[in-house]
Amino acid sequence: MMGGDNAQAKVDELPKHKVTLNSFWMDKTPVTNAEFQKFISATHYLTTAEKKPDWNELKKQLPPDTPKPADNILVAASLVFMPTDKPVSLDNPAQWWSWTPNANWQHPRGANSKMEGADHPVVHVSWDDANAFCKWKGKRLPTEAEWEWAARGGLANNIYPWGNEPIDEGKVKANTWQGNFPYKNTLRDQYFYTSPVGKFAANGYGLYDMAGNVWEWVSDWYGYHYYSIAKNGVMNPQGPNKSDDPDEPLMPKKVLRGGSYLCNETYCTGYRVAARMKTSPDTSMEHVGFRCVS
Repeated sequence: MMGGDNAQAKVDELPKHKVTLNSFWMDKTPVTNAEFQKFISATHYLTTAEKKPDWNELKKQLPPDTPKPADNILVAASLVFMPTDKPVSLDNPAQWWSWTPNANWQHPRGANSKMEGADHPVVHVSWDDANAFCKWKGKRLPTEAEWEWAARGGLANNIYPWGNEPIDEGKVKANTWQGNFPYKNTLRDQYFYTSPVGKFAANGYGLYDMAGNVWEWVSDWYGYHYYSIAKNGVMNPQGPNKSDDPDEPLMPKKVLRGGSYLCNETYCTGYRVAARMKTSPDTSMEHVGFRCVS
């Protein structure tokens, strides 16, 4: 049964509906920096964040009257998290995200920064980057349905990969934001940014980091209305044929799952197994990664 399990479920997670899947193998952890480095060394691939944006391509996704940004904006860059120094309204993510030149998977916070560690999940990867890596490995990105089934770990109608106990109760369950987002992290889980993969307990299928650490790309286009028209028992759903986001209808978007180290009960409960996030496939951010299936 795919879809929201509690009062925090959003409209695009409902209604809960039956899905049928063929068996598949999923990587135990998100792809690490070490694994991604092997891909880069073998293929000399250049990630989206390392390329200067093409305005002619970019403007196709924007309203016709959108002015061209300044030249210092159209540079190789990515979105970096910048904590605030005081409480702010949570309605405007631009307050804690910064478009940072030379931020990429090797330099997660800009030109002079270093990656967290070889065993940390790779970040600043777009959907295109993730898809290219999985193909190189002879694998693919999971569908949204496969990802949710795997995240549930054999538990039916539970909110989280570990069951229903709230994230901040009991033992530390995942790498998330503890405290007051986005200005005070108590570091109960000991990590401000990413953590090494597999640091917290696996779910019932032996999969690690299915909640928190990094958001994970899946193969599906995002469909706001997709669940409302899904047929019960559909076999191996692949998602809608094209993106459907009423908030930004001109910008095609892919789905991400699992939440990240920035998720918090007051702001983002993306670590719920049914939670969905969406963004354009050429987007890269400091808390986005992926894993593959076969």
